[in-house]
Amino acid sequence: MKNILSIYILIFLAYVAPLSSNAQSNEDKEAIKRAVLDYVEGLYNADSTLIYRGVSRGVAKMGVGGNSKETTSISDDRLDFQGLVNLANNWNKDKEVNPKTARKEVIFYEVLPYSASVKLVASWGTDYMHLAKYEGKWKVVNVLWQGHPD
Repeated sequence: MKNILSIYILIFLAYVAPLSSNAQSNEDKEAIKRAVLDYVEGLYNADSTLIYRGVSRGVAKMGVGGNSKETTSISDDRLDFQGLVNLANNWNKDKEVNPKTARKEVIFYEVLPYSASVKLVASWGTDYMHLAKYEGKWKVVNVLWQGHPD
């Protein structure tokens, strides 16, 4: 009788354990997406309060330039957190890019318990992003961007 009960418990655990793992993963994916959207919507809406919510104070953002005919170069214009806040306050303040219709596609590459890698396709190009979870919140920590290819 104990063996049958043990088998039922094992079957139950084998079924339930992946469900709780998926629930956590889905919860994390939603929080990661929200952090990325805070970043992009902060820029589209010229609203740095969203940057404060979704981006780490230790963020590093840099760009890569060039196209298929030129040598790629790394931009010397690296932004830290304050630079990103300033960019958010000014980049689209005249609403040349419509925040309601602007592109903001988030593609997940990998989600681990405390780190994630995503791609954001936005009106200005592509941002490859790393995020970290600390103090229970997901934040953007690294951004490498490139304008749309020619």
